[in-house]
Amino acid sequence: MSTNVRIQETQSVDLADRLRERIQSSGLADGELFMTESELAEEYGVSRTVAREAVGRLAAIGLLEGRKSKGLVVRRPDPLRLLELGLPSLIDSQQDISELAMLRYVLEMGAVEPAVRNGTDEQVQRLSELAVEMEEAIRSGKRQQVPEIDIAFHSVLLEMTGSTLVAGMQRVLVRFFASSRDVVADKATARRVIWEHQELAAAVRDRDANQARAMLHLQARDWLKCQKPNEAS
Repeated sequence: MSTNVRIQETQSVDLADRLRERIQSSGLADGELFMTESELAEEYGVSRTVAREAVGRLAAIGLLEGRKSKGLVVRRPDPLRLLELGLPSLIDSQQDISELAMLRYVLEMGAVEPAVRNGTDEQVQRLSELAVEMEEAIRSGKRQQVPEIDIAFHSVLLEMTGSTLVAGMQRVLVRFFASSRDVVADKATARRVIWEHQELAAAVRDRDANQARAMLHLQARDWLKCQKPNEAS
């Protein structure tokens, strides 16, 4: 990399940081006009190339959007979308997989208390229904349905917290791990999976956070093994 290219990259990174701070402190709402690239370059005393690269960095995280004949529009980034798009890049090493598994574990264990406290009767009922659906799918040999039922089960549990961000983040992580393993690899595992989901649903129904955490901890031992997708035996 030439010296000029390195300088240009450093300038674009610095400008992107300054622009992000300006946008965050300005109070501009989603959809409001920011400025044009040419105005940006002139105000900050940089080349159009540097301005374009800085804008590109902010556009990549969903903070700015270019509009023809209008200029740059402020956007509210979607952290869940960024996580979903970034996950494929985080499976290069076993350490990365382990970190993601631990993130899921911490989120779910921390969510038990508010889920048990805030969950509606309808959500509790849905959790029990999904536990039954899982048993029926396993016993009828429809193993391909189990990952989606498992995702739905854990999604409802996280939705019970009342936090859209927590529920959405967990849904992305659950899908990531569900796609990497066979949750009912043999009959013994199948029986255990049925029992664990039924007991977890019952603990939530009884509003017993301690028992719910205990059952969730048992379930977590599978995905804490953190096998890299497509390498599971």
